[in-house]
Amino acid sequence: MFLKGKSAIVTGSTSGIGLAVAKALAAEGAHVMLNGLGAPDAIEEARAAVAALGDGDALHDAADMTDPEAIAAMVARAHDTWGGPDIVVNNAGIQYVCGIEDFPVDKWDAILAINLSSAFHMMRAAVPHMRARGWGRIVSTASAHSLVASPNKAAYVAAKHGLVGLTKTVALETAPDGVTVNCISPGYVWTPLVEQQIPDTMKARGLTREQVINDVLLAAQPTKEFVTPKQVAALALFLCRDEAKAITGANLSVDGGWTAA
Repeated sequence: MFLKGKSAIVTGSTSGIGLAVAKALAAEGAHVMLNGLGAPDAIEEARAAVAALGDGDALHDAADMTDPEAIAAMVARAHDTWGGPDIVVNNAGIQYVCGIEDFPVDKWDAILAINLSSAFHMMRAAVPHMRARGWGRIVSTASAHSLVASPNKAAYVAAKHGLVGLTKTVALETAPDGVTVNCISPGYVWTPLVEQQIPDTMKARGLTREQVINDVLLAAQPTKEFVTPKQVAALALFLCRDEAKAITGANLSVDGGWTAA
């Protein structure tokens, strides 16, 4: 268990990619702070499942990812409980699909706040602790949309492009301190976030559910398969290893070949 004694915060981790990452970290001995929405019973089930995987502890923090003070308080709670945090995984995200002329301003603001600004607030709060310990790993879930665009996703594409720029900047700032900062950019992963955007895409493009899945979501992925949460989690876990300490400021694609063209 190469992460025994270390602690991690994983945002957006009550389901999907975030939960898979939390489980992977816990299985290697890390204490894990979960964060995310859901019914209380489902959250407790996720927390207990993570806690059962390794020698570490698992807690849930309900911090609102649009609230900088709540984010800072979550980092402080992890530090007071376990030390660190040694690892931060910025995974919280939301989506809204709509053409630019009708795109609601409140949706733009919310997507930028959760998909981009929350990562800034997490890094700002966590980096001093990592520098003090001389070791840290920051991994942010970007997207193939951090590299290419799709119609009707102005806020999401803008936020993910911004997340890559933020990652590169903080990687340069922390390079001498034993801290690495990287993005993972998955293609379409079958998660609640992807499933929930299907009806909006059906409406925006006048397509059936099957057409959205086959002709929109998987059209760009040459493998014609969804990426799995476990595949993304495996890469996040590798980035936490000492063997990955020379990887920083990178944006690593896990997209079935989407951005190869």
